[in-house]
Amino acid sequence: MRSTIHKTMCWSRARHTGWLLLLVQLLCSEAVPISMDKTKVQEPEKKTEEPPASVDTGLHYDRYLREVIDFLEKDQHFREKLHNTDMEDIKQGKLAKELDFVSHHVRTKLDELKRQEVSRLRTLIKAKQDLEGGNDMAVDHQVLLKQFEYLNHMNPHTFEVDDLDRLIKSATKDLENYDKERHEDFKKYEMTKEHDRKEHLKTLDEDERKKEEEHFEEMKKKHADHPKVNHPGSQNQLKEVWEEADGLDPEDFDPKTFFNLHDANGDGFFDEQELEALFTKELEKIYDPTNEEDDMVEMEEERLRMREHVMNEVDSNKDRLVSLDEFLVATKKKEFLEPDSWETLEQNQAYTDEEMREFEEHLEQQEQDLNQKAVDLQKQREELERQQEQLNAQKVELQQAVEHMEKLKTQNVELPPEVHVEGNGIPEMHAFDNQLHPEQVAQQQGHEPAPQVQHYTPQEHHEPQHQDLAQQGLPQTHQDLPPGHHETAQVQHNLP
Repeated sequence: MRSTIHKTMCWSRARHTGWLLLLVQLLCSEAVPISMDKTKVQEPEKKTEEPPASVDTGLHYDRYLREVIDFLEKDQHFREKLHNTDMEDIKQGKLAKELDFVSHHVRTKLDELKRQEVSRLRTLIKAKQDLEGGNDMAVDHQVLLKQFEYLNHMNPHTFEVDDLDRLIKSATKDLENYDKERHEDFKKYEMTKEHDRKEHLKTLDEDERKKEEEHFEEMKKKHADHPKVNHPGSQNQLKEVWEEADGLDPEDFDPKTFFNLHDANGDGFFDEQELEALFTKELEKIYDPTNEEDDMVEMEEERLRMREHVMNEVDSNKDRLVSLDEFLVATKKKEFLEPDSWETLEQNQAYTDEEMREFEEHLEQQEQDLNQKAVDLQKQREELERQQEQLNAQKVELQQAVEHMEKLKTQNVELPPEVHVEGNGIPEMHAFDNQLHPEQVAQQQGHEPAPQVQHYTPQEHHEPQHQDLAQQGLPQTHQDLPPGHHETAQVQHNLP
């Protein structure tokens, strides 16, 4: 089984997905006896025990897939069932039920692998949340794990029958959708290229536009002017490889020998990569990377079209592999001996006029949406700038108010001292004539005050009082006194 895994890994390209189905199919195909050329040099048997080279299949669960397969192959019971199970039964989940009979050691390891995978997915989800600015939001991992169909997220602890069934079905879907997705990507590439060319023409004046159109037509004609392309997988096409690549006499062409020569890993199958290698000579007739008129993206699409065609014609059991038996049967068919001509990409436009029209409408709508977003963002920016200006103005006003308060504190204008009355105490200064009272003089001279104090009534000194105060610039009424001195004046009037 490990040699089968190695073959599968060699087949896989970095952009390829869904190799689990192929792996299962290959294991089933091993039960078919393969007639091998005894003269062909075989690799030492011990090399099959070496671990396969790590290849990025494009699946985000690639490592998990390989580790699960590595441990399942160690169980003898599961391995035997795998060899004897029909492909349709595998798709229906009958093989997955055999998981209940594998050894305890294998099940324990599969449980551990699943826990590690769930933990990895949760880490990825949290990292994505952080990048999107949602690091303060609670993450519902159970909801987010639903998007990963290849495992049962409701049970993150143990690897069950449902997990293996999901793994097989997910990889099957990935593999079956690969060619369809690839064609869609190429179609978008071609339509985008044509759209950009038309947009460029709009920027040119009439003379420049005419020259550009003439140059475009000249390049198309030059690209189409190439030698005849043989039908992929036909006798003529393989004989050309036999002669030019292998250096053998075309009259001695032998299908079985040809198969063994180009079965690069010696596993008894042509995988997709090995098949595509057979079309290199044909592609060199059409494409040259040094020519302006030749598009290397189109060359790869042409290569994959050829491989897809041969698989459809030769791969009778639809396992995406060509066994020696299938290959020998195909060499006896009329299509192999007398094939139709092969139409290249320039003879088969990748898109229809209707698809191009819808594509351009979609681009136009996208442009309008982007423009509207730009307008909305500009309005938001202007509003934020206005709000910032208001905040800045408020900040300036606040700073000025704080500075004014601090200035008042530092200036702190000294006011006349307040009178503190204790018992029969009398203020130091007379509030009306700014003269010392006899009692104050006596106190300063160390004598007791006179037993009698002459009383002055407001009527007696009302007029002179105001005149004297006005001359001295002092307050004339209680209302004119500084704050805190009204009480002093009141005490003076109430003295006996």
